[in-house]
Amino acid sequence: MNSYHFDFGLEAAEPGFTKVKPDTQYTPECGYGFTSGSVVFGRYRGGTDILRNDFCIPQRAVLLIDLPDGFYRVTVRLGDACAETHTVIRAGDARFVLHPLRVPAEQYLQEGFSVHVTSGQLRLSFSGAAPRINELLITPDPEARGLFLAGDSTVTDQGETGFPYAGWGQMLPLFFKPGVAVDNRALSGRSSRSFIQEGHLKAIMSAIRPKDYLFLQFGHNDSKPDEFRHTEPFTTYKEHLLQYITEARQAGAYPVLVTSVHRRMFNPHGEIIDSHGDYLVAMKELAAAEQVPLIDLAAKSRKLFEEYGPEGTKELFMWTHPGEYLHHPAGVQDNTHFQVKGAQLVAGLVAEGIREAGLYDLTVYMR
Repeated sequence: MNSYHFDFGLEAAEPGFTKVKPDTQYTPECGYGFTSGSVVFGRYRGGTDILRNDFCIPQRAVLLIDLPDGFYRVTVRLGDACAETHTVIRAGDARFVLHPLRVPAEQYLQEGFSVHVTSGQLRLSFSGAAPRINELLITPDPEARGLFLAGDSTVTDQGETGFPYAGWGQMLPLFFKPGVAVDNRALSGRSSRSFIQEGHLKAIMSAIRPKDYLFLQFGHNDSKPDEFRHTEPFTTYKEHLLQYITEARQAGAYPVLVTSVHRRMFNPHGEIIDSHGDYLVAMKELAAAEQVPLIDLAAKSRKLFEEYGPEGTKELFMWTHPGEYLHHPAGVQDNTHFQVKGAQLVAGLVAEGIREAGLYDLTVYMR
């Protein structure tokens, strides 16, 4: 597999690099470029350092690069000789791979992350208060550990059009350095049963490799009464979870069970009301019986939400005022799903659980 070197800006490219200018639009024939509708400018600052003397300003832009499926390390270099910069980079459908990158004037920053390309194409979106992109390197990273996520809407990547909706899996890459690629396969509305029946576990098994990880969080929808999703905690719920565990192990991968994050439901004393009940008990029993690592996200989220309290947790869940966000003009009052701040805090609880579970081949790559 080849490496890909891109030089962004207005002037000639650094030898060995491919030039990407503000008006470089993606076409299948070219195989790289910005999508139609992207807002990109460029500046040239002068000087002899070709990779630093010019750059693109992707104010609101999506960059597509055709790549063979596989694991890659993506390294970006950004900065500006004249101004402080602030750049936000996301991969795929709004997955947060790096914290916002602030670089003082006259300085340059190099940062990286690992990704799993599965559709023949890498998608990177850029934004920020003063975004810059000077250089992009993409190198095959077959040794990167894959961290696959199966779960529901509290885990999934909520798309950019839903901002600030976010699942905790969408934020989990922020806690890893290059070497671990989070592949979030969680989907809204799925239960442990419907996820399998719709073929999503099979899709994961076709991509997962020995020594990769499969994290499972189901329960929110297993209690729903419809015939497509419903499971009983101590019978069919356990049976479906066991199928994930068995298939992961047969592939040489490591399953990890994650109890369901709590909803924003409080009693008059400011204590979380457990809406998952026996599903939490059943998962813990299965983890013990099968000797599978367990991250008790229910217990961790209970503690977090009770610390914030009934009012404070509105900052974590999708409680917004009319006119506050473009895509939710009427406002939202949602006690199940997170906005970005809440999703990041819950992802931090999962990262904490990874350390506590002694998953050392993951913790060595944690930021």
